[in-house]
Amino acid sequence: MSNLETAPRELTCTSADDRAGRARALRPREVPLGGPRAMTVRRTLPQRARSLIGAWCFVDHYGPDDVSTTGGMRVPGHPHTGLQTVSWLFSGEVEHRDTLGTHARVRPGELNLMTAGSGIAHSEHSTPDTRVLHGTQLWVALPERHRFTEPAFDNYAPPVLERDGARVSVFLGNLLGRTSPVPTYTPLLGAEITLSAGRSLDLEIDPDFEHGVLVDTGEVTVAGIEASAGELVCQDTGPGRLTLRAADERARVLLLGGRPLGERIVMWWNFVGRGHEEIAAYRERWRHEREHPDTGQDRQYGEFPAQWTETLPAPELPNARLKPRE
Repeated sequence: MSNLETAPRELTCTSADDRAGRARALRPREVPLGGPRAMTVRRTLPQRARSLIGAWCFVDHYGPDDVSTTGGMRVPGHPHTGLQTVSWLFSGEVEHRDTLGTHARVRPGELNLMTAGSGIAHSEHSTPDTRVLHGTQLWVALPERHRFTEPAFDNYAPPVLERDGARVSVFLGNLLGRTSPVPTYTPLLGAEITLSAGRSLDLEIDPDFEHGVLVDTGEVTVAGIEASAGELVCQDTGPGRLTLRAADERARVLLLGGRPLGERIVMWWNFVGRGHEEIAAYRERWRHEREHPDTGQDRQYGEFPAQWTETLPAPELPNARLKPRE
């Protein structure tokens, strides 16, 4: 998914090392995706209070939306660098096309992971037969040694595990004895967990990981913090166990985790880089390739699919550098 803000902030993101064991809840801000009938997403990462959970650097949560009212998801071709996009749906279906030649359907309960690496472009549109669209779009920052890797696309439908009144699907990393086969460039965890009303699930977690629990539906107590739908509870490194407890109704969450990245990254629009000049060069390259779609070889973002009738222009860069955010 693209960041469709017309004036995206340039963020320098770092991992904190002085908050071991702390937990806090982050509330989302609403961001419209497009024009007057835009679908609205709830963004909890990045923000002033926190910019990273392990290598997870971007968390958007949307729906359930009646697409006849919101217009659904309509995101034309746009670029990415230095990251992986993770698409996870709860309902509806999204059509994905990219400059690798991938044409895929994003469906509920299936991981679609796109590695941008040195550069890729893709489009996302909710399908005509989708009535209700509900899901998440997540980004993972690639570490320095792998950020120029070749672009790739992976799909995985994890089996559902029943445990103590909960249903768990592990789509990245390891949890409860289940391991995802999808490769990642830093140690990560991603799982959907559905809790029955009033039930608890006690999880053994990696104490070297930072964790985040995004509440999709219901109310959940995480690390002693009560959180409602849309909120993200962040748990820092240290604890080896994490307990989730649903209130008096069924609840569903995404559990995200990862070893602290330990690197400073700059995020602007759909790019992850390491400095202002690098981001400016990515933007200029995208401008050139949009204006000259038939340049042939040596295209950083790849050859546009024939089905694309439009692509997104990059916003204007800020006139001055913004101060780094810690």
